Amino acid sequence: MKAREFDPRRLDVRAFAKAAGALAGQWPIAGFERLGEWLVAADAPAGPVQWSVQGEELPVRGGPAEVWLHLRAHADLLLQCQRCLQPCTHTLALDRRFLFVADEATAADMDADADHEVLVFAKELDLHELLEDELLLDLPLVPRHEVCPQPLAHAADSAEPDPPDHPFAALSG
Repeated sequence: MKAREFDPRRLDVRAFAKAAGALAGQWPIAGFERLGEWLVAADAPAGPVQWSVQGEELPVRGGPAEVWLHLRAHADLLLQCQRCLQPCTHTLALDRRFLFVADEATAADMDADADHEVLVFAKELDLHELLEDELLLDLPLVPRHEVCPQPLAHAADSAEPDPPDHPFAALSG
């Protein structure tokens, strides 16, 4: 029997999990439009986003089986260091598990206490879009080098005068 092929851009999550499907691949970073806004330059050399996804259906006593996706991804991004304003490489490594449920109310109830993501079933899931969302959530709030490659300018190097020692010292004169 021929194994069923799944399209990651139009994934039937229920069928994928039931078949214990697995997909892997890589997509160019340039294909992630929203993620590209965070990069130093749109034409900056960057490797692809490497990803893999595994579907799983887990039986539940007295109820329908749970549908899970396990998503892993790796990407090296060229971001702007907020300390020295030079490009810095940041590695994103995702390892997420998603439980799919029937409706928004169930998802909201379960998501508050869960250590995994809870999503509502859709007819088709765009794995590319889900991956981009997860990469954006994993970006650092303030990208920066561990140690900047160039020394930072100190206050002594600036042309501004040093402030007086006491805030009212200027009034004494």
